Amino acid sequence: MSIKSQSSDDYLVGVISDTHGLLRPEAIKVLESTDLIIHAGDIGKHEVLETLRAVSPVYAVRGNMDVGGWARDLPETEVVEIGKFLLYVLHNTDELDIDPAAAGFNAVIYGHTHLASIDRKNNVLFLNPGTAGPFRAPITVALLHLRGNSLDAELVELNL
Repeated sequence: MSIKSQSSDDYLVGVISDTHGLLRPEAIKVLESTDLIIHAGDIGKHEVLETLRAVSPVYAVRGNMDVGGWARDLPETEVVEIGKFLLYVLHNTDELDIDPAAAGFNAVIYGHTHLASIDRKNNVLFLNPGTAGPFRAPITVALLHLRGNSLDAELVELNL
């Protein structure tokens, strides 16, 4: 687990997952306005990360389908610190081996299911951006808004 730190009172994080090797131009368009991008795994190929890094700084975790040399150095979990907010990133919440509330996390960001969802449990935001990959609709990404003391998420369905 590594800690990345950013600082801001008004920060926009783009969240994407399960691209499975396909980075749609519609997803890039949504993510262009972000200060940071988090990819919650099943990236598919290193070119996806290279393209995202041309848009904003990227933090990514390895998904169960991310195999091969290019994926070997990707962490299974990531901790991203943005000002006073702590975000825990992993691919599959079935592998969540901590109590995020007790550990002081404000959000858990994950993928794997291809089903977009925003939920709160014990004052922790659980965010799955769904899939932006080569699957049937809905194709979604998420935006995470960090403003002052508030952390809010929105799902964005891509118009294909």
